[in-house]
Amino acid sequence: MDTNVEILKRKIESFTPELIDAFTKIVDNLETVQQSAIPQFHLDEVLYRLEFHSENPKTKLDFFENMNDLEKNCA
Repeated sequence: MDTNVEILKRKIESFTPELIDAFTKIVDNLETVQQSAIPQFHLDEVLYRLEFHSENPKTKLDFFENMNDLEKNCA
């Protein structure tokens, strides 16, 4: 990844002023990735429970019993 960044930096440095303006406008219009409001710990826990249950279908999936706790922690 660092090499890709360095290559990109070198290419941007060689842009003409007009090209820099155009590139800046393009980058400004890019959609930004929204960060999830749910902490990664909770996402990992839900994923773990779903994977465990799919591997062990006879187990009880307690996800819905803990939904209130999950909502409180993520609110």
